[in-house]
Amino acid sequence: MIWYNKPEIWSEDNNSVYVRVEGYTDFWRVTHYDFVRDNGHFFYQGQASDFVASVKVTGQYKDLYDQAGLMLRLDERNWIKAGIEYVDERQHISAVVTRDFSDWAVCPQSHNPSSVYLRLTRRHDSVRIDYSFDDFTYQMLRLAYFPPYVAVQIGLMAAAPDGGGFDVTFERFAVLDIS
Repeated sequence: MIWYNKPEIWSEDNNSVYVRVEGYTDFWRVTHYDFVRDNGHFFYQGQASDFVASVKVTGQYKDLYDQAGLMLRLDERNWIKAGIEYVDERQHISAVVTRDFSDWAVCPQSHNPSSVYLRLTRRHDSVRIDYSFDDFTYQMLRLAYFPPYVAVQIGLMAAAPDGGGFDVTFERFAVLDIS
């Protein structure tokens, strides 16, 4: 796997990756905020065919917009990030789909789960984003268009747009080819 915007502090051990997310990092393009940011942390591998990617994410979110999860990326103008995002002192299951402009969908979680399981399925021209709190019962958050039949980057994403950073652990990241 390769880092895009490698954090200063991180480690990899067996089936987990620990990251000390650096502050003032983000992935966003234009919409509502009128800025472009492409300096979040992304630890990825290449994937040329359809796949299912999954991971367990456990973060110590504390500041507005602290976020961690999965990212699928073609380039700086075409990507999807999904995971937990901390807004109004509450964790939200979150997805941002970007095709030149970012859009954002959230599902508030009043119980602030200790961990979330994410599954991202790319099949032809679509990406399905599912989440779970027990790794058995999954809910669909979003189904989005993504350019088909092109090689992409898939991996772990974390950012802290407004705060000083936080700690996150990713466990059991896997990519299963389904072509």
